[in-house]
Amino acid sequence: MKEKLERYLFRKEHFTYAVLDGASITDLPVKLYEMNATNICLYQGDIPADLVYVAPYLIQMPFGASVTEWILSECWGKHWGIFAQSKLSLTGVRKQFRSLLTVNDENGNPMLFRYYDPRVLGQFLKTCQTEELDVMFDKVGYYFVEVPEEIQLSRFSFINGKLKETKLRLDKD
Repeated sequence: MKEKLERYLFRKEHFTYAVLDGASITDLPVKLYEMNATNICLYQGDIPADLVYVAPYLIQMPFGASVTEWILSECWGKHWGIFAQSKLSLTGVRKQFRSLLTVNDENGNPMLFRYYDPRVLGQFLKTCQTEELDVMFDKVGYYFVEVPEEIQLSRFSFINGKLKETKLRLDKD
């Protein structure tokens, strides 16, 4: 399965990223540090110690890097996070990913939006209006979310004002 994930997630003209959920991965910040992974916590400022381990992290995934091998070998079916492809560097996409963390409810009260949970993102994108999709895809060419029960990735793109979902099978050649 790892080889098929690599085939779908890596393109010459794009950088590949993961947004991983510290609440789903034990000791995620420690693992990223030990692997010397290029990453940034999506929470800004001084983060209380108890939040450091449950925060979302944006990770650059170079093909063949130890962090990439670890993620692709261990992530499947565990709703660790989402994947994205962008032509921009880590610093180029981090502002967008950070801006997606907070949404307002119908009364204007801010709420945490866990878009990086693959069980959330795919369903959310399908409900978005054009303006919302413009925001979600601003710096991102493609989002990928796991669909474990179907052994596939759903790849989402937003082209010519239309959301497109492509189902990428992982269990067949």
